[in-house]
Amino acid sequence: MIRVLVVEDDFRVAQVHAEFTDGVAGFRTVGIAHSAAEARDLVAQRAPELVLLDNYLPDGPGVALLAGLEVDTIMLTAASDPATVRAALAAGALNYLVKPFSAEQLAARLTAYARFRARLPEDGGQVGQEEIDRAMRLLHDGDQPGNPKGQSTITTQLVVDALHAADRPRSATEIAEALGIARATAQRYLAGLARDGRAVVSLRYGASGRPEHQYEPVNPPRR
Repeated sequence: MIRVLVVEDDFRVAQVHAEFTDGVAGFRTVGIAHSAAEARDLVAQRAPELVLLDNYLPDGPGVALLAGLEVDTIMLTAASDPATVRAALAAGALNYLVKPFSAEQLAARLTAYARFRARLPEDGGQVGQEEIDRAMRLLHDGDQPGNPKGQSTITTQLVVDALHAADRPRSATEIAEALGIARATAQRYLAGLARDGRAVVSLRYGASGRPEHQYEPVNPPRR
């Protein structure tokens, strides 16, 4: 069970975030803080493993609090200006979710965090670059936009996994053969991934001279 501290100045919103969190398997809210000072006290008292942090607090910005925390943190805030986003990431935020968001959006990020945490346990030994790359991909699995109408989340993930497993860019034909699906289906899902910024598309020229689209993940695994 991952222990979570919610830091949010609005009492009603804080309760909603806690309810969202408690609705995700493997997570439990152990406290709610409404200021930076209260958050520091609760971190010391209740030892949360994850903090869900708002930036707008009555006694200072959340990013300033974040810089002094030694706890995994995800920002949940209405602040969407580039300077705040960059400051939060520089201070160590593992993810950033802009309000308003749905319970499903938060659940996706929490689930991805749990997988990331399991891949890199605190008491684990040395890990290689490939394992680190895999953990980083898991951390942001929940960031992806929703699937277009008519597309399956499961099939989308299978296509994503096939791209990551490949040792070079793959065509729709190759992905279709690997997954046992129709080429047109593979092409539709690959095109959707490219539109969403989850895959990079380029052209490969064969013997016939006709170009063929080929795809690779935005962050291909290191070999």
